[in-house]
This record gives sequence, C-alpha cells and structure tokens, in this order.
Amino acid sequence: MKTKTVIQALSVVCLAGNLLMFSVAAHAMGDDSAEKKTQDCPKGQIYDSKTKSCMVDKGSMISDQDKTQYAYHLAKSGRYQEALTVLNTLKDQNTKEAWNYRGYATRKLGRTDEGISYYQKSIAIDANYAKVREYLGEAYMIKGRPDLAKAQLATIKGLCGTGCEEYRDLSAAIDGHPES
Repeated sequence: MKTKTVIQALSVVCLAGNLLMFSVAAHAMGDDSAEKKTQDCPKGQIYDSKTKSCMVDKGSMISDQDKTQYAYHLAKSGRYQEALTVLNTLKDQNTKEAWNYRGYATRKLGRTDEGISYYQKSIAIDANYAKVREYLGEAYMIKGRPDLAKAQLATIKGLCGTGCEEYRDLSAAIDGHPES
C-alpha cells in the first residue's frame, strides 16, 4: 500500500516537471501565441487584454505589455508606422521587446541601419533573446552581410537549437527564402 502511494506521488512529480520543462521550452523558443490571438483594432485604438476589447488609450489605462504586444501585432500586419506610434506611448520604452519591435518596424519601412541600432539596444538588455537575433540576422541579409547573419544564426542555435522558429526563419532568409 505504501509503495503504491510513493509511486503515485512520483508520477505526479514527474508529470509536473515535464509540464514545467515544456512551458519553459515553449517560452524560450519565442512562442507568439499572444500575437496570434491579438484582435485588429481601428487606427488609434489598442487591444486591451483586461477588457478584451479595442480602446483609445486615455490616461495610459492600457498596460505597457499590451501596448508592446499590440505594436508587434501591427508591425506583423504591415502597419509599421502605427506600430511605432504605439511604441512611442510606452511608459518604459527601454525593454528588449520594445527595442526589438521598433527595430522590426523601422527595418520594414526601409530604414535598415536604424533598425539594426534598435536591435542592438535590445541585445544589450537581453543577449539571449532569440527573436531579436533572428531579426538582426535578417537585417544583415538586407545589408548584404550573410557572414553577420550566419553569426546570429549560430547564436540562435546555441539559445534554442535548430528546431525553434527563430532558427528556421533566419536560416530560410539566409537561404534566400525570407519571411513574407
């Protein structure tokens, strides 16, 4: 009877450990599930995760986290200048995500050197942030510097392996198949 209880307890501990490891691995690989769930809002409004609706940001009621996530959603939707406008409203603009998404939007607007400078600010905050490494590598490809892009790819491989989205996307860009 006692052995059965110990085995059950160990099974629960193992299951919890596996779930935790999966969660950490998904986070490390740059899970964009929040971006995929973000609703499109009319120009001048921002998606607020608390109310689950689009809102005009009066008096900074919307969190920086929601603003940052919505700016990324705008940029990924091709609304680059709107993304920059939202990023300009952040109380704390000195985060790895804010600099990375600012870099992404400016790069997509054709201002690659400016984008690279923002990516470097993101890396200064968190050198292990794989998504910024991917985007920096893509910027280097635009600049005709595959050697620097490959160095970013090697860094990403060390951070999350060859199976993570950031590695696959930068590898495709280096091979001449950049993201759409």
